[in-house]
Amino acid sequence: MDKPRNDIYFTVGPAKLYPGVVAYATEAFERNIPSISHRGEEFAGYYRGAASKLRSLLGMPQDYEVFFLGSATEAMERIVENCVEEKSAHVVHGAFSRRWEKMSYELGRKPEKAAVPEGHIPDLKNISFSSDVELICVTQNETSTGGELRFADIADLHQRHPDALIGVDIVSSAPIAEVDWSAVDMVFFSVQKGFGLPSGLGVLFVGPRAMAKALSLSERMSIGSYHTFLELKKYADQGQAPETPNILGIYLLDKVLADMEKIGVRALRKGVEQRAEKLYSFLEGSPFAPFIKEKDGWSRTTIAAEIPGGSARLIEHLKGKGFMLGTGYGENAEHHVRIGNFPAHTDEEYNALISALAESASALP
Repeated sequence: MDKPRNDIYFTVGPAKLYPGVVAYATEAFERNIPSISHRGEEFAGYYRGAASKLRSLLGMPQDYEVFFLGSATEAMERIVENCVEEKSAHVVHGAFSRRWEKMSYELGRKPEKAAVPEGHIPDLKNISFSSDVELICVTQNETSTGGELRFADIADLHQRHPDALIGVDIVSSAPIAEVDWSAVDMVFFSVQKGFGLPSGLGVLFVGPRAMAKALSLSERMSIGSYHTFLELKKYADQGQAPETPNILGIYLLDKVLADMEKIGVRALRKGVEQRAEKLYSFLEGSPFAPFIKEKDGWSRTTIAAEIPGGSARLIEHLKGKGFMLGTGYGENAEHHVRIGNFPAHTDEEYNALISALAESASALP
């Protein structure tokens, strides 16, 4: 049997497991949780419990639905299918926002976009779309580049396009992102980043304007099959999903949310923000520069840094010390490192990482 590994994962997703997940998973298997009926009351309790805790933790209004999906990428597709007859609009500033735009095109819609070069964040206050766009898609935290958009600017965009629905990707910033629910109609994330859980579960919140649009569209065109918003709601009202869902994932999410509630979302956010400040302060004085050029666009949860001469040696050097960092994304894979900063991490781990980075900056040519 392989020896247990004590590496600390600073990857951006899958990320470090949240404390207690191993014990909760062990408990789940001892209780045969993965084998319980997805149509039974026990599972419905976990579904409703996780949904209720998410509402509380994120301050979500009661008239927003909570749907469990297979992934955040699925959420992108479901949003376009259910809410766009012809035209969507996309704020593109990296690979994942670009994926959402491409998906709309592949679904036969007519997407328009406002794009900036990677390494920069868009100025939402100076972006306008056509008056007839039905949906504006915003990637609030772009995992591929380490760029973060502010909800105040998303709210400003909403005010200038009041008839368009607003969909927001908080995949790598939940639960740290403080969502302005008055400015959004749909929000989604996946659990393998900020919630420190195994991958395979996406969560989608859908507000009343988006539900109404799905109903209206369904009366004149296909909006999908078993995962239409209407079908998802029919089952969610019973604490169920249309198909056999990720029972173990929902059970573990319910457990982790209970732990997060005890700490409080304000404390979780403060810890992440303080660690981000320390890391960026180090990067500014080191050879490893933040990839995002605008300081007000530096992500608190997914930090991308440019590594002179390439990132492979640095990643391998830190791996030997037990620190697991992520590579860059796409064309930047060999030139960047990406560092996750999530509630599962501790101040002590981050202090040790920064010390190791400082040593590496001196030791590596």
